[in-house]
Parts: sequence; structure tokens; C-alpha cells
Amino acid sequence: MKNLIIAFVTLLSVNCAFAQNKKITTGIKFGANLSQIKSDGKGQAYFENDETRSVGFTGGVFARFGNKFFIQPEIMISTKGGKLTVFESALFDTKKTIDYRSTYLDFPVLVGGKIGDVVRLNVGPVATFLINQDGKFKDNFNEENEPAFSKAILGYQAGVGFDIGRINLDMRYEGNVNDVFNIDYNDQQTASKFAAKGNLFLFTVGFAF
Repeated sequence: MKNLIIAFVTLLSVNCAFAQNKKITTGIKFGANLSQIKSDGKGQAYFENDETRSVGFTGGVFARFGNKFFIQPEIMISTKGGKLTVFESALFDTKKTIDYRSTYLDFPVLVGGKIGDVVRLNVGPVATFLINQDGKFKDNFNEENEPAFSKAILGYQAGVGFDIGRINLDMRYEGNVNDVFNIDYNDQQTASKFAAKGNLFLFTVGFAF
């Protein structure tokens, strides 16, 4: 049902955009993000939540089809990560905090509408693909419980934008649908304790050609 709703909203927005005017805008954008990993894991070598966010960078290109109502696909390269506290002892009395960042290729597809001539609302899915993982991160684990980075992550973005002439300002929230780590365990209960999803706040400045 959720996929049908997303598909319907996307199709409706595309039709509205091209029906009102056939304007196409392209541009570049860059900025920073504040990313975080959230986990429910507890126990030996499991993850403990850390509320601290890691600073990463992002940049890429975008195209906007439509004006009052629009669809906006983007291609972005981003560094994302977070801080995780890992228990090192079976007695849970020794732990350390790991700070890591990996590089991803993001493909957001946003739909939205403008309020007046400046304010813009955006929401849509994002597909994220790992292109360079943090090798030092795995050094903190034994081979028997070493987490593997997920090669592809599905998520969503939602936020507000401001168009001031050719300058585009965006503030968004991004959340993950599946886990950042892919732990291959036969025991599903154990695997679920290693589950960790990412989220971030994204701030970018764009320039429309």
C-alpha cells in the first residue's frame, strides 16, 4: 500500500508539473549533513545508541521538472556515518565509542510544490549505494561478529526549500528504511540486535543554471 501511494503521488505531481508549465531547471548543489546511527542492540559487541551526530559533506546535480508543482531527481555524493558505542567485555564493563564515515552515491526523487515564489516543500524516496566504506570501522570487531556495510539502502527525504533568484537553499531530514549494516547470522534474534539504521539532517546551497 505504501508503494502504491508513493507511485500515485509521484505520477500526480509529474502530471501537474507538465500541465501547468513545461519548465525544466537544472543546477548544482553542495552542503553538509549531520548524520547518526540508531540501534536497539544490547550485549557483548553490540551497539549502544550515541546521540552525537557526525558532520559529513554532500554535493551533486539536480533537475527540476515543473514550477508550481514539480518533480526533482538528484544525483549526490555524500559522506555519512555516526558514532556507536560497542561493548568489548562479556561483563559489559568495558566499552568504546567508534566514529566512522563512509561515502555513498544518493539518488533522491522528490515531489513537491511551491508556496508563493520563494518557499518550496519537498518529499520523496532516496536510493543510496555504498561506493567507499570506512575500513577502520571493521578493525574494532572480531571476525565472528564483524558487521558488513549494506551495499544499497532505501530511505526517504522530507524538508523545506527556498528559491531566491538562482540560489536554492534546502533543509531536509533523511531516514533509512533498511539497516546500514548487514549482519549474516543464522540466528535471527541475534541478527536483529545488530540492526542499526541511519538518519541525518541535510543542509545544501544550490545554483540553478
